[in-house]
Amino acid sequence: MAKKCGRPAKSADQVDSKQRIIDATIDLIRKNGADYITLRNVCAAADLSIGTFYHYFRDKDDLLMYFVRETSFESCSLKTPLNRIGDRISELYMLLINRYMEFGLDFMKSFYTAGNRSLSAYMSEVNGQFEPDTVMARSEREITAAQAQGIIKKSANIHEICMDICTIVKGCILEWCLMEGNMNIKSALQRIINLYIQSYLN
Repeated sequence: MAKKCGRPAKSADQVDSKQRIIDATIDLIRKNGADYITLRNVCAAADLSIGTFYHYFRDKDDLLMYFVRETSFESCSLKTPLNRIGDRISELYMLLINRYMEFGLDFMKSFYTAGNRSLSAYMSEVNGQFEPDTVMARSEREITAAQAQGIIKKSANIHEICMDICTIVKGCILEWCLMEGNMNIKSALQRIINLYIQSYLN
């Protein structure tokens, strides 16, 4: 049977084709590791054309960001109490980092780069606001709640704090990659975020 070409004609086919790409990617990662993920390998495994792939995803990085974006940071529960806001934000970001690390060190070293437009777009802001349901948006909500309870100073710029914390997280992930995974990223993240946020506490 010939492969489908271009964009699917029916909405049911569109849902099926996208799911086939996702399922094929999961299967390839489980069998061969994330480094095996290429457009050709995914399309071959899904039995779809590259044109069909581009109908749903911009590139390989955009496809792999799907697995990060499917985590709902808005609805996830956190165990750390709000009065330990530094630890609470560290716990929140570790949900994202653990999701990244499921792909493995070799993959992360090639994925976590300045050239990854999908990752850059996800971990940034649009018109001065974080995209809904992202880890940064949830971070801003948590720190706003801490400010309302008098934990964070009223004069603190919450959005600026959240941007700084996002930068700290990126640095910790990069350092983890540079150290070949020989770093307790959770401990480092918790320590640095707490040191940073200390000056904003009442």
